[in-house]
Amino acid sequence: MTDAELEALVGLIGGARHIVLGTAADPVSRADGERIAAAWGGLVLATVTWPETAASWLRPARRFAAPDPDVWVVSATPAGWAGMARRLRTSTSWRPHRTVGTAALEAFPLPGLRGARPDGSTWEDR
Repeated sequence: MTDAELEALVGLIGGARHIVLGTAADPVSRADGERIAAAWGGLVLATVTWPETAASWLRPARRFAAPDPDVWVVSATPAGWAGMARRLRTSTSWRPHRTVGTAALEAFPLPGLRGARPDGSTWEDR
């Protein structure tokens, strides 16, 4: 993650009182998640990590959605996010319009999901 992407993500989180941070289990996603939490500096209600492949993703999806934060923040690979997002949509109260993600998720079609690119510009899937 570039510094410009990190700054843009913190801007998208904005004045949230608290967030839930979700990351794929790969080292890059986890490290980027830690950088986001440190740069934002606010209250992180939970940090949830999920595998690239799983039988159902139900447990991490429930842990991710349960705290009902102002903003959900995701740092993941498209492959890891695909299964998690599917489970979130079908089994929890999670909504993508309250979710921001790293540049890797821009190509993942999910209406309402927003994020930042490496150059610091932002995107939103409509």
